[in-house]
Amino acid sequence: FPQSSGVNRAIKAIDKHSVHQICSGQVVLTLSTAVKELVENSIDAGATNVDVRLKECGTELVEVSDNGKGVEEANFEGLTLKHHTSKLKDFSDLIRVETFGFRGEALSSLCALSVVTCHESSQVGTKLVFDHKGHLVQQSPHPRQQGTTVSLQQLFYTLPVRHKEFQRNIKKEYAKMIHVLQSYCVVSTGVRITCSNQNGQGKRSTVLSTSGSQSMRDNIGAIFGPKQLQSLLPFQQVSPAEHVIEEYGLKDADLPQELFYMTGFVSRGDHGVGRSATDRQFFFINNRPCDPLKVTKLVNEVYHMYNRHQYPFVALNIAVAYECVDVNVTPDKRQIFLQEEKLLLAILKTSLINMYEDGVNKISLNYTPIHRTSKHRHLACISVYKMFMLKSASEICPAVPSNENVPEPAEDMEPVSRSSKSSLNLAGLKAAFSSHHSSNSGNKSSVAKVANSEEQTEPRTPNEDRAVSPDAKRARTEKPRCPAEHMSNTVDAPVCLQKRTVLLQFSLQELAGKVKRLQDLQKQRADDDLRYRRFRAKINPGENQSAEEELKKEISKDMFKEMEIIGQFNLGFIITKLNCDIFMIDQHASDEKYNFEMLQQHTVLQGQKLIIPQKLHLTAVSENVLLENIEIFRKNGFEFLVNEDAQVMERVKLVSLPTSKNWTFGPADIEELIFMLSDSPGVMCRPSRVRQMFASRACRKSVMIGTALSVGEMKKLLIHMGEINHPWNCPHGRPTMRHLANLDIISQD
Repeated sequence: FPQSSGVNRAIKAIDKHSVHQICSGQVVLTLSTAVKELVENSIDAGATNVDVRLKECGTELVEVSDNGKGVEEANFEGLTLKHHTSKLKDFSDLIRVETFGFRGEALSSLCALSVVTCHESSQVGTKLVFDHKGHLVQQSPHPRQQGTTVSLQQLFYTLPVRHKEFQRNIKKEYAKMIHVLQSYCVVSTGVRITCSNQNGQGKRSTVLSTSGSQSMRDNIGAIFGPKQLQSLLPFQQVSPAEHVIEEYGLKDADLPQELFYMTGFVSRGDHGVGRSATDRQFFFINNRPCDPLKVTKLVNEVYHMYNRHQYPFVALNIAVAYECVDVNVTPDKRQIFLQEEKLLLAILKTSLINMYEDGVNKISLNYTPIHRTSKHRHLACISVYKMFMLKSASEICPAVPSNENVPEPAEDMEPVSRSSKSSLNLAGLKAAFSSHHSSNSGNKSSVAKVANSEEQTEPRTPNEDRAVSPDAKRARTEKPRCPAEHMSNTVDAPVCLQKRTVLLQFSLQELAGKVKRLQDLQKQRADDDLRYRRFRAKINPGENQSAEEELKKEISKDMFKEMEIIGQFNLGFIITKLNCDIFMIDQHASDEKYNFEMLQQHTVLQGQKLIIPQKLHLTAVSENVLLENIEIFRKNGFEFLVNEDAQVMERVKLVSLPTSKNWTFGPADIEELIFMLSDSPGVMCRPSRVRQMFASRACRKSVMIGTALSVGEMKKLLIHMGEINHPWNCPHGRPTMRHLANLDIISQD
């Protein structure tokens, strides 16, 4: 509506400059988007060498240089104009778009910028300068070999709010940009991609670099180091299993063949080779980096079946016909619509399970040659074996009565196995068996179903069909009748009803008075609840979270010193009173939490020098995180030898490790610290094993249950609770205090 604050205003067209600023802000939202768009342009131009150079992590300068085809002089004017592109002519071209970019929005959104380019047909390069509207304002000769260099200075400075937020969160923006750039490094085979950053007047440091290999595996090794390669499995695609097809509601007969072809690598399922987060998961559709949410969720769910505490490294490319993909969904092109997505998920799930089962859940059975006359005995062995497997999987398949006979196959049936040795897949066996079992079929034997499933793998002859008694067939198909069916005639008998009219006494005034009294009563109860029932959670392990939230809300740190000591209960709990509320405090848990936080804040771990400096093979990104937070590593007992002139992934060597009595630490703790500091740079933190060590020390030096305390000692524990950051539970998760009762409520009762 064209009205605001009671003043009529005419509807007018927004001026073109404002339109450009508004629309530009919707295309390029972050540093990672800006770098992505420029790198995509370089790869689309056929570049085999792409160099990304940053100053101050991108706040001062973003420059992308390549050796692609360059820009022809005829295209200079339209290079940064809105919706000008060389990659498609009309909407129908979107069906088979094969380039990263296609909208003609990116360069327009990134203005103002400068471009130095030299087309493959030119002898000398040209420098182009564009204004904020995308218009070419300066053109001059400039020495350059074939290719293009695009420079952006002061990104987002024309958008004041975004520019301020961008500078404030530059570390996080920078980390996201590196992750996006890593995805292009992984998938862009045959393209050498480098990224470097310069802070202040310091030396320019390489952040990541690939060698231009034709192998995705080599690219992964160049970015994440040889250690990551040791934990990877090549993805092996197989056809979807029948039970997975049923799970996704697909019909086998209607499924298209060879629609998807997947290649890539995933982590092994062994514990310790995965990641603590999903920070190294890269998905591609036709080599385009994307965020397929359902695919990502499925990969992690399957991995957690084998390694429940970690996440896999994933680099997976899904090749599919271009007409089956819609990439024009979001401005950053990261969300993609796919035809036959359920089929893709079914193939992916079956393939992953098959890969992981190949190495872990395989059971080998040695068979002797089976003759036709011994088929009964062999089937009985298989049935007993599957009953054993069913028993071991009783949580999945509930036991059922087994008082019926196993159907016996004909003597002249073919043997089940001709080989002397075969393998049975444990997870597949469980899934196959449980799919034949119904929890409602209590009158059928699970053994009979196993035998039947074995028999159905071979065709029956007409004579065999005639040999089955009709009574047996009817017994299998008929269901027992419900006793209620015999009562249906009685229940449905018609009833004759007699109606009569009765006058009711009604007063609208009396009804209004009752409603008002009810509202007053409800308001009074609400006021009483607000006044007295601040603590509702019960002392129950299932309500620990609710109780902790209530305490955080109602109790501030300075309230602990105001609490009145009532006494000690059972030589383990301090009973206190604050106004009308009574609390119970665990003397050991509260003292343990105080000692733990003091150790966390003030302990500087002593390091043990190594005889020979140890190479860490950190990625360039991890090296930079370590160097920027090296003081935090020193407080944790780690010392490093830094060589700024060394090549990437070899600039940092470990020379000292923290040790403490029986506790030893190593490179895994360094990687955990790097991951934590990537999210919270500059914030003091400890590896999980250091926290475990501190928790163990804090426990041993704290007041024990069974120790009698004086009033002064109990008061000291309360004051300590007001001095720590998280006083509500101990390092091991036990609650430190709980609300017992409110004296006002007790007196009313």
